[in-house]
Amino acid sequence: MSVWDFIKKYYVDSIVYKQGYNAVNTVTWAAILIVAVILIYKYLSKRIKFDEKFVFANVPFIILGSSVRIVEDAGFLKPPISYFFMTPLIYIIIFSIAFPSLIISLRMKEDYWKYYGLVGLIASLSVIILLIFNLKIVNWWVFPIAISLSSILTTLFYFLTKLNIFSKMGNALSYTAFFSHMLDGCATFLGINYLGYWELHVLPRFLIENFGAWIMIPTKFLVFFAVLFVLDTEKDENLKNFLKFVLIVLGMAPGVRDALRMTFAV
Repeated sequence: MSVWDFIKKYYVDSIVYKQGYNAVNTVTWAAILIVAVILIYKYLSKRIKFDEKFVFANVPFIILGSSVRIVEDAGFLKPPISYFFMTPLIYIIIFSIAFPSLIISLRMKEDYWKYYGLVGLIASLSVIILLIFNLKIVNWWVFPIAISLSSILTTLFYFLTKLNIFSKMGNALSYTAFFSHMLDGCATFLGINYLGYWELHVLPRFLIENFGAWIMIPTKFLVFFAVLFVLDTEKDENLKNFLKFVLIVLGMAPGVRDALRMTFAV
């Protein structure tokens, strides 16, 4: 197999033909993500405090990425432009919008997060309005059920963090990170179990094929409970909050995208 055949088989075809992830590109994208997270942290940690204001100001940009992804799902974009609005390239597109907006907003000093969040809010609302006016809402129940289930599971997580053994856990960012991944898991369950969708990622696909879509909810509950438990033992508050921010992005982005896709049945 030539180098080009290898690249085409494991990277290009998965995007062009929407084949989902394979073991090779999963490891590659994960490695690139880790490097990107390290570089972004090193750059921004000298200029910003990763607190709740920073994280919540980024939520509109997460929703922007999810909603722009639906623009591609709905067929509004044609190849090769559409390829840039598919995972993982969509992350680069949103980063190219969010990062410059953040740097410019930082000139506003303490209130930077207001201006930064406003840019994301205007952009995300614009795309969502575009979707509403151009697509039919088919499965209106998806978001209410996904959010309700995620809220119940997050409430259970909240009460667990009140136990003495988990006393170091529990803050707004932990609850948001946990909710984000519960939303992703619940949306996956609803889509596969009731609407005929299928899982793109390698490990979740393996679990679902062997146990059923329901397995994603308890699996994500246990995995992210453990991850957040470990994170909350970290003494560096800035690093801890930044890693929780990364978890929120990785959970909320696909969760909102999946729920939107099912809502519009695209």
